[in-house]
Amino acid sequence: MIDVQHWLSALPPGVVYLLVAGVIGVESMGVPLPGEIVLVSSALLAATGVVEPEWVASAAAFGAIAGDSVGYAIGRRGGRPLLARLGRRFPKHLGPAQLARAEQSFARHGVWAVFFGRFVALLRILAGPLAGALHVPYRRFLLANAAGGLVWAFGTTYLLYSVGRAAEHWLKDISWAGLVLAVLAGLGSTWWLRRRAHRVESADGASGVEAAEVASGGQSVGAASGGRSVAAASGGKAAVVASGVEPSRAGD
Repeated sequence: MIDVQHWLSALPPGVVYLLVAGVIGVESMGVPLPGEIVLVSSALLAATGVVEPEWVASAAAFGAIAGDSVGYAIGRRGGRPLLARLGRRFPKHLGPAQLARAEQSFARHGVWAVFFGRFVALLRILAGPLAGALHVPYRRFLLANAAGGLVWAFGTTYLLYSVGRAAEHWLKDISWAGLVLAVLAGLGSTWWLRRRAHRVESADGASGVEAAEVASGGQSVGAASGGRSVAAASGGKAAVVASGVEPSRAGD
């Protein structure tokens, strides 16, 4: 992230704003890109006076809302086949397991998955296309999308900006410590939202595991009972043979 910040500092402010909006927008369409890293690095640059925090936040919010809306339209048009193709192209980020967790979150929490998905890497990428593929009403999607994008963009930017300014004032001679402090504060800014979102994912995953265990448990019980029946039958034959009685005469 330090390399990203150093690279951004060499660009004109206008290019930085366009880059923030572009990277976050393309990420929100369903393409895995480091949108959050770009936002954090730009917010730290704003603390040093290289760029303006309000423009960084505005660019991030615009990219998030517009990108999710485009992703929604693409997902609504392409449907599940599109998500399957994305999974084959990016198996590490959008494979079947990740898609299944995201679908469970949508099925259980509806548009709230869009809002909290802005704070979780997986849902931040899949929220728009998945909502479109599942035919979530666009007005409800747009409301949750705009709320999540604004809270995420302005909250992250201004928290990092404030902490970075304080760190620069008190830790002028220890710039690395100020950077570490700012990064930690940025992680903490979304802690409770991430925690709640991960709890949602864990609950959905647990329900899926329980269903699988119930299904496999039924098969195991059937197999076990079948095994006992075979054992009982074979045991009976063994007892007859062991007693020295021929099977043909045992029934007499």
